[in-house]
Amino acid sequence: MATPLIEFKDVSKRFNDKVVLERVNLQIYEREVTTIIGLSGTGKTVLLKHIIGLHKPDEGTILFRGQPLDRIRRRDLPMSYMFQGNALFDSMTVFENVALPLQETTNLGHAEIRRRVMTRLEQMELADAIHKYPSEISGGMQKRVALARALVTDPQIVLFDEPTTGQDPVRKNAILGMIAQYQRSFGFTAILVSHEIPDVYFISNRILALYGKSIVFQGTPEEFEDFDHPFKEEVVHSLEGLQKELTGLHSRRQFKLRYQGQLRGGALGDAYAVAAFSLDGLDAVAQHLGHDAVQEALRSLGVFLGRHFGAIGGFSTRHSMSEYVTVLPSTDREEAEGIVTEYVHDLQAQEQAILDIWAAAQKRSNVDTCVELTLLAGLAQGRPDEDIDSVIARARQAQQVVSRIRCINQGEV
Repeated sequence: MATPLIEFKDVSKRFNDKVVLERVNLQIYEREVTTIIGLSGTGKTVLLKHIIGLHKPDEGTILFRGQPLDRIRRRDLPMSYMFQGNALFDSMTVFENVALPLQETTNLGHAEIRRRVMTRLEQMELADAIHKYPSEISGGMQKRVALARALVTDPQIVLFDEPTTGQDPVRKNAILGMIAQYQRSFGFTAILVSHEIPDVYFISNRILALYGKSIVFQGTPEEFEDFDHPFKEEVVHSLEGLQKELTGLHSRRQFKLRYQGQLRGGALGDAYAVAAFSLDGLDAVAQHLGHDAVQEALRSLGVFLGRHFGAIGGFSTRHSMSEYVTVLPSTDREEAEGIVTEYVHDLQAQEQAILDIWAAAQKRSNVDTCVELTLLAGLAQGRPDEDIDSVIARARQAQQVVSRIRCINQGEV
């Protein structure tokens, strides 16, 4: 494996007599999204502050690109920090908040600072808000301003300290969707800490689990699903509760447990079908209408999918950021095609609910841009001796466009 961008070797930290971190070992890799998860008060923020250099370990070593972190000057560390609650200055305009890091840490002239700030604000659809104060813009726009400020110095690493604290389930997913989108666009290394674990399976390349003052797991989200540890039992209820709040669907863990249970009990039948549904066009929706509109559309689709297929004995999960999977027990291919066709027909009758969400977003954002969301669906026949992931992969490969949802410009009749 490649050399870690950041590595902790036996790092310990105590405050007076309280041990917060004890012999922590971890690796973080470049251009990935790494999420540090753990229950509240377990030392995640302390760990994050060690990475940015605000804390120094009592024992152990922290390496940056293989070099001891304490030998590197702070100004030579290409890092930025996005605080809890955004930490915007109420007395400064949006432009002034974003310009502040350049004014404080560089010798750039006024014209160059303005150019860099406007570039970031335009990339985040904030150019019309440059003269406004934080209290005059929405919570979602405030998050984008905070992210623009974190990115204005072109950092290679951005640290996010509990970016979803105090938000409702839809807003939590919208914020994480925003972080994932801009991480893909700009290519920075993202390091998040969270105790609520919203959408952790969908946006992270790697997960680090902090439990009992140490890192007890580090690996991919898929590997975390097979992790057997008391920590897993404590946090899994958070994941499954959030999934239910968002869509009413099974979590991926519940989905697999039900699949395995029905497979062993013969309830899936000699043949069953798997349908994979994906949404294309979410980045355009996020860019023009905001991440809340994306999450509301996903939530509406998931709720309707669960209701429709649940009524005929099917069970579903949100499998990735924009993909849903449904198992149809005791169903052959021909019958499954008819069921999916009926679902698409019923979904088209429900499009107005999503269009209403988008219309409200257009009004809030004062935009007059039309966006299109494409629904793809694919089917595969499963066998009792087959792993569910193999069937899902075949269903995904068979996907075709089955529906398009297109908004109407405010100026159109």
